[in-house]
Amino acid sequence: MVVDALVLAIDRRDEVFQMIVNSEDADEAIRQVGQLLGVGEFGGRVVLDLQFRRLTRVQRQALAAEAEELRSKLPDGR
Repeated sequence: MVVDALVLAIDRRDEVFQMIVNSEDADEAIRQVGQLLGVGEFGGRVVLDLQFRRLTRVQRQALAAEAEELRSKLPDGR
């Protein structure tokens, strides 16, 4: 779930960034980002803790590969 939240945030980074900028404080940003991405408050917190270096092409590809690998290990493949 954590990796999926990060992948979603990177894919929708412009929307996520705008949501964060428009939030009154960090708690609101966490809630708003979690709702935007459908990952709840925990996922929103993970996204807000994302470091900008994770936005490089290589890091994005590594996250996507990790998410795919983790999903393939789940019984239902989600």
